Amino acid sequence: MADLPPIREVIKRHGLAASKALGQNFLLDEQLLARIAALPGDLTGESVLEVGPGPGGLTRALLRAGAKVTAIEMDRRCLPALAELGEAFPGQLTVIEGDALKLDHATLMHGAPFHVASNLPYNVGTALFVKWLSGEAWPPQWRSLTLMFQREVADRIVAAPGSDAYGRLAVLAQWRADAALAMKVHRSAFTPPPKVMSAIVHVTPADMPETVSARMLERLTEAAFGQRRKMLRQSLKGVPGALDALAVLGIDETRRAETLGVADFVALARALDQNRHAG
Repeated sequence: MADLPPIREVIKRHGLAASKALGQNFLLDEQLLARIAALPGDLTGESVLEVGPGPGGLTRALLRAGAKVTAIEMDRRCLPALAELGEAFPGQLTVIEGDALKLDHATLMHGAPFHVASNLPYNVGTALFVKWLSGEAWPPQWRSLTLMFQREVADRIVAAPGSDAYGRLAVLAQWRADAALAMKVHRSAFTPPPKVMSAIVHVTPADMPETVSARMLERLTEAAFGQRRKMLRQSLKGVPGALDALAVLGIDETRRAETLGVADFVALARALDQNRHAG
């Protein structure tokens, strides 16, 4: 086990003040970081993708857990600190400088299965999450997602129908995956402390419903929740065939999107796909 200096010391030595523009908040509590790294299960010899490692707090916890980590970092100020970690764990760490939203993660991970574990930068967290959940190919290449979000975003991912937090993120996360709130993290655990509380969401792939297009479901939820205070007959009128599909499925068009369960959206997407192919 590599004997490493405290993260706080690494930050100070490399002058790594957190960048507000990059949505950075650094975690320093090594016991907490070890608990986060344990959430995916035994990582011995497993490949892990980490986005926004910063000074490497979670990175070192993942490396200590035996993972082979590929870390994507766009803040080049952090690269020397990460290089030191690579020296402490020979052959376990690959650091890529770049924008995670623009990179092909499957290619980076050489087509092999991997886990994702990240204290995501606040300003790109939701976009990355949707990217990992998107696409027709399922099950995905990733085996699990262990992700730190603002508590408000975490609540939206695991929300149940009818709640204020329920929306597009919940449907996309739950229609073919299992999403759970794994851990709450107090703002005081970060440097600098963010204005909001945080939480970790753990997601694993589940069976994908048959004859449903991910693209259709994404389009449907985008329309439905884009005007969530309006009735379905108004919010879905721009989706060809949607109002007819509501009638066929016996879903009252005067309902609002947040009252429909995940299964309702899946049924709607399936009906629209079948109509499209029949036409």
